[in-house]
Amino acid sequence: MSLKKVVACIKNHKNFLITSHRNLEGDALGSELAFYNILKRLGKNAIVINEDSLPYGYDFLPNKNKIIKFKDNLKNIEFDCFVVLDCSDLSRTGEVYRLNSEQKTILNIDHHISNQKFGNINWIDAHASSCSEMIYKLYQALRLPLDRDTAVLLYTGVLTDTGSFRYSNATSLTHKVASELLKFNLDIPQIYKSAYENIPFEDMKLLARILPGIRQEAKGRVIWFQIKQNMLKNKKSSFDLSEHILSFGRAIKDAQVVVLFKENLGVENEIRVNFRSQGKVDVNKIASFFGGGGHKAASGATVKGSIGQVRRRVLAKIKENLKGLSP
Repeated sequence: MSLKKVVACIKNHKNFLITSHRNLEGDALGSELAFYNILKRLGKNAIVINEDSLPYGYDFLPNKNKIIKFKDNLKNIEFDCFVVLDCSDLSRTGEVYRLNSEQKTILNIDHHISNQKFGNINWIDAHASSCSEMIYKLYQALRLPLDRDTAVLLYTGVLTDTGSFRYSNATSLTHKVASELLKFNLDIPQIYKSAYENIPFEDMKLLARILPGIRQEAKGRVIWFQIKQNMLKNKKSSFDLSEHILSFGRAIKDAQVVVLFKENLGVENEIRVNFRSQGKVDVNKIASFFGGGGHKAASGATVKGSIGQVRRRVLAKIKENLKGLSP
């Protein structure tokens, strides 16, 4: 799908509902708020509705107050275009997709290789570092000048989805985009600290409880952690420790795949599984086998079963994919 069709869709519609995936992070938030800014600049009507509340640490984002948390009594929302950003599967929007019961035009903009192309208009760029990088291209296509607030949003999205430019998805174009955004005199230390160095003390204590449970398989090529519900019941903040845990595992010598198993709070026998790869193993294929998806080096899935059952199945599948790889 060409970028021209996305531009035409925007120009041909007046009222937009914007959403992204559950378990919001920097790229989802940055891209949807930057897209909101596009629409307002063009004189369109727009509303942002997400399944989840604004996650901990992102209250520095401009226009964060424009985000509405989904609730069952949302009524009389008029829109003629349903925009889904940074989301590979419509079901990952949670309950928000129910608001499109009249089957209005769906505009699907995403960079996940596993995207299901569920939109009437699909702009999928698996080579883009982030959805925020794609929205930067959209600004260029519309010939809209950037402003500082939008630069903060897009830089946050690019920063977080590239692991601070450490991952292989940080291409030369990604660095060029970042360079353009930095011209707005962004407070980089503040953005970085908010995203990565903002762990509440109680959560740091929780992290200290999780890390000793680290285990290895396949002669150290697979590292895994698990978080059970009883560890999270008294957790008050919405800070997500997943990335910190996975990054810790990725730093281990000889590790090819890192996995985090987490029991979902309030749901029996449902396990969230997050995968990270050093590049040799395509974890998107493994996640897809379990009904999830994402990127070759970073993916996730929600799997039914007890944490022990799910762990055994997932680890067995990873070991299958390790066969034939040099140690």
